[in-house]
Amino acid sequence: MNKSISSLLSEGFTALNRGDLQTAGTCCQQALDQDPENPQAHFLVGLVALEAPDRPNAHRAFKSVVKLDPDHAAAWSQLARLNASEGRVKLAEQALLETRRLKPTDPAVLDTIGTVLTQLGEYDAAKAFFARATTSAPNTPQYMMNLANNLVFLGEIDTAKAIFEDVIQLQANTPQAHWGFASAVKAESNDHIDQMRTLLGRNKENPRGLGFLYYAIGKELEDLKAWPEAFEAFAAGAAARRQTVAFDEPTEQTMFDALKSIYTRSWLEKCDPGNPDPSPIFVLGQPRTGTTLIERIITSHSEVHSAGELQQFGLAIRRLAKIQDPRRHSPELLEAAAALNPAQLGTTYLESSTRMRGKLPRFVDKLPVNYLNVGLILAALPNAKIVHLVRGPMDACFASFKQLFADAYLHSYDQEEMARHHVRYRDLMAHWHREFPGRIIDISYEATAADLEPNARELIAALDLEWEDACLNFHESSAGVATASAVQVREPAHTRSIGRWRRYETQLAPMRQTLEDAGVPLDL
Repeated sequence: MNKSISSLLSEGFTALNRGDLQTAGTCCQQALDQDPENPQAHFLVGLVALEAPDRPNAHRAFKSVVKLDPDHAAAWSQLARLNASEGRVKLAEQALLETRRLKPTDPAVLDTIGTVLTQLGEYDAAKAFFARATTSAPNTPQYMMNLANNLVFLGEIDTAKAIFEDVIQLQANTPQAHWGFASAVKAESNDHIDQMRTLLGRNKENPRGLGFLYYAIGKELEDLKAWPEAFEAFAAGAAARRQTVAFDEPTEQTMFDALKSIYTRSWLEKCDPGNPDPSPIFVLGQPRTGTTLIERIITSHSEVHSAGELQQFGLAIRRLAKIQDPRRHSPELLEAAAALNPAQLGTTYLESSTRMRGKLPRFVDKLPVNYLNVGLILAALPNAKIVHLVRGPMDACFASFKQLFADAYLHSYDQEEMARHHVRYRDLMAHWHREFPGRIIDISYEATAADLEPNARELIAALDLEWEDACLNFHESSAGVATASAVQVREPAHTRSIGRWRRYETQLAPMRQTLEDAGVPLDL
């Protein structure tokens, strides 16, 4: 590599690290003008495209890298991550095999491989790579936090807590580490809250950081039963988060209307037969309504594997429908999906889930938002079971409002938007029940938490499984849990969160009024 290209790439990577995508893009383009077959220039193009985000260009760039340099472990690891996130599991596995061939030692590559294995539900294997990354590059907060989050998934809470503390010690102004720490442990004093409050001023121009800090403060204040102060923190966190994400409510309304218009009993009756495989059990509903609790009860059975929250069904729809619209559920996508061959859709889902669904006779796919896909699930997999969590509307809405999510549930950061979304969700579930009677198993979170055994027995019977006492001891399972409930489900069922919203009845008046205006009962 001549010096001018080396200088350009150095400048480009530096610009990328500070978030200056325009300069980074200009640098790699100038480098490619001089040497169109420079692997590092193509690699920089891929990284810039990832940040843009421009996934098609990222794919092309990383493929160019490994074509020019088949021993470029970092590019193989990025291809694995892209393919895993898009449900192309076989391609992800092939890229992982290439990284294994190369035996990488670069901590960035090791960390990326850990991320891919997490996407594939292989938390124990991911742990090994995250640990190697932190060993190769000690005191690197990014790698340390990925390891700590992995340990939370695996239930190794004490070790995760210690790592979060180490990150905070190294770099106090790391909002995500404070949030991770607060999520993993129950606060017993105001010490950490006071520490986080000192960081608020330093993050005034960083709404993402403020979101992490305020939600962490709110969680710990709730632990201490400081209810009014906790709500103030949750509301501030939601307002900060709303600055970083946009919720397109009119488009969501259009989507729900299209779902009800297109996916009806008469549509299903005209569909060709789907894939008859009886192994899938879909657990769905709103987030934070007990889906993880129910999934753990079911997967404590000796014949049922936990596949986690799979994106594969939605990805299979997009792949077969060949719609380029980046929106997850455009009207065009819904129309195209309704015309798909059901058996092909079911088979594509099952094949792309092979690695995650294990070797047992049945498996649970616990992606809450699959409630949008009920019609297509019934067509594509007519022998699958669908379990729908039912929870009191105010508790359900507040549980989402006080939770910081990654890149999903964008409606949850405003009380009235959250409530209107919940009204649309209830209306859609009522539509599914009317159009497809007897096909959805409703289970009450409140009833199950209050009286576990009879409700668990009824659920297991509805799934055509023989009863096993292990289903009552779900909290003893060592299986990984990659959701916001990772800590809670490692304790027995409890009723502490039932009616929690009433602690904040005055503050939640906008949410309550919106539900009441729509005729939604508050606790049923």
